[in-house]
Amino acid sequence: MRPIRLPEQEPEPPGGATPSIFAAGGGAAVVRRAVVIGNGCAGAESQCLGLLRALGLADRLTLYRAIRPSGGINKWLHFLPIPFHKLLDQVLRRVFSDTRFTTLVQWNKFVRYPVRNCQSFGLSSVLEADTPKIVTMVCETFEKEGPALVVACGRDTISYASSIRCLAPDNVFVIQIQHPRFHLDRFDLVVTPRHDYYALTAKGQQEVPRLLRRWITPQEPPGPNVVLTTGALHQADSAALRFAAADWHAELAPLPKPLVVVNIGGPTRSCKYDVDLAKQLVNSLHNVLKTCGSVRISFSRRTPQKVSDLILKEFSTHPKIYIWDGEDPNPHLGHLAWADAFIITADSISMLSEACSTGKSVYVIGAEHCRWKFSDFHNRLRERRAVRPFTGLEDMSDSWSYPPLNDAVDVAARVREVLAERGWTLG
Repeated sequence: MRPIRLPEQEPEPPGGATPSIFAAGGGAAVVRRAVVIGNGCAGAESQCLGLLRALGLADRLTLYRAIRPSGGINKWLHFLPIPFHKLLDQVLRRVFSDTRFTTLVQWNKFVRYPVRNCQSFGLSSVLEADTPKIVTMVCETFEKEGPALVVACGRDTISYASSIRCLAPDNVFVIQIQHPRFHLDRFDLVVTPRHDYYALTAKGQQEVPRLLRRWITPQEPPGPNVVLTTGALHQADSAALRFAAADWHAELAPLPKPLVVVNIGGPTRSCKYDVDLAKQLVNSLHNVLKTCGSVRISFSRRTPQKVSDLILKEFSTHPKIYIWDGEDPNPHLGHLAWADAFIITADSISMLSEACSTGKSVYVIGAEHCRWKFSDFHNRLRERRAVRPFTGLEDMSDSWSYPPLNDAVDVAARVREVLAERGWTLG
């Protein structure tokens, strides 16, 4: 009888463990890290970080920033694509470096930017975006750390994100947040709100002048790599609000109820208004104060000085009202956690998205000043019964319920699906 030869055992990898990028089994690569490309705008970068929180990668990311040249005439050159802007800046520096025009084209050196954010996720600095360096880092560390999720947001980040995917398609999965307007196949996924496609709707075709459509709207309906949201992504998820509730308990919990939070933004191209809206807000607030336990007011970076001055003049000494002075710590997450109701100016999609994610009562003032896609955004919120207009006739102790916005979670689910189609998983 012939002896039975048992199959020889496969040699173990160094250290006796399965390589980490295949730890999920079945040969599936595991995504354990992320690269964020920001544009210096807090709202845009918050969308990237909000998605990564929903994906469980918020503490394993590297943040790069598309940094434009600054100083002198550079502030008038932001309409240029950022690579051309940088090239032009270099040329101007060489041409005018020793002439009397030096101060006109004065530039500032690129620097490492500190991260000023109470939700810093372990980041200590922001690096200047550099496509070759990012590609080299991702490729050289692929065997050890696996593929990288690249998340970018904003116009200035488009060229970086698309180039990274072009140069390292097998090593990265690239998500572009906010519509890049054309060539969407440059990205694995594009995340954009439904109202970006407003001009393609029947109503939009009637409202938007034909000559402007090619400049302000996508030319085609969303394709299979487009994920549509109702509002903006953000970091104010349930976990963040639980931490904020604890952090702000001592200051906000004892306040008389209902606690009404008023968030004031500023006019935009699609939502134009002036100090008259601030006067309307003042009058309406006076009318509802008798039904408020306490009121907390915050301004944004875009709030015009004349608007904030009017609000301060009217309410700075009112015993029920506290107006945040803009100094740290920022109470925004605490307000989201503890407020019973919100009053928000119509211009800010991000502030409205955050408030509507809480499931609490949200009143909007100034929606009648919005047009085109901003108007479409407000219509969608009203259809969900998430918001009501603020008229000054409300009893602020009344409330209503609606399904909270959950855009980041919904997008994260789609990201997992597309990664699975590629044979990748999230670690």
